[in-house]
Amino acid sequence: MNESLVNHPSLQQPAARAGTPPSTATRAQPGTLEVVWARHEHEVQAAQRLRHQVFAGEMGARLQPPPGTPDGLDADRFDAHCEHLLVRTAETAAGPSMLVGTYRVMMPAAAQRLGGYYTEEEFDLSSLGRLRPYMAELGRSCVHPDWRRGAVILLMWSKLAEFMHANNVAAVIGCASIPMADGGHTAASVWQQLKASHLVPPAERVTPRLPLPVEALRSDLAVEPPALVKGYLKCGARLLSAPAWDPDFNTADLPLLLRVADLPDTYRRRFMGA
Repeated sequence: MNESLVNHPSLQQPAARAGTPPSTATRAQPGTLEVVWARHEHEVQAAQRLRHQVFAGEMGARLQPPPGTPDGLDADRFDAHCEHLLVRTAETAAGPSMLVGTYRVMMPAAAQRLGGYYTEEEFDLSSLGRLRPYMAELGRSCVHPDWRRGAVILLMWSKLAEFMHANNVAAVIGCASIPMADGGHTAASVWQQLKASHLVPPAERVTPRLPLPVEALRSDLAVEPPALVKGYLKCGARLLSAPAWDPDFNTADLPLLLRVADLPDTYRRRFMGA
């Protein structure tokens, strides 16, 4: 998920790949927001530009794009193999469309071509081998600072749910990031709060490659889990392990797994109309 709400070779157009989302746009409110799948390189670059604004500009992340990447873009080797979901304002007489939110989706076939998911740079996912043929990855999500209201995320989640259902995806993985401005004490406290009730069984747990040293941090702070983490857990997601430390983003990343079958009926009706 590697998300926050606070290289690349010539990109293939999604329409040319199997499992491509439908091209129709979904509107939240007429003339206000629409959600679409990127079809052209300039649309993917708009997502990369928003990601750079949030991750580098706001969070201070040390991005390491491939050589030749234009300035101001957050790009990596995975982008060309992913689907990119965009939420943007509709173009009006008063001004052009503006990108306000994005999500990145990697399908199982793409992960197989690349030799793994982005999440595998932070975690050993060997325990999830049986799920891999039906498991997609969500990541690189962010929302423009002027649009950090529930409508943008709910709109993206609805479109993602539609896509997962259409492509027979049984589970999604990713990481929810917690800023470490306080040295990691908040992240350790969130982990302590949630592990007893939201951790997967031992057989499915993954291993952080660079674990956050939670034993050396305070874990008794009265903190609320980030809204995004709470949102995923309400949808039925489970924690896969203790957090990893991402030094480039200076975040503690909690790995999450959501089985589509575990989506509560209320969310199934909201996102899938089922």
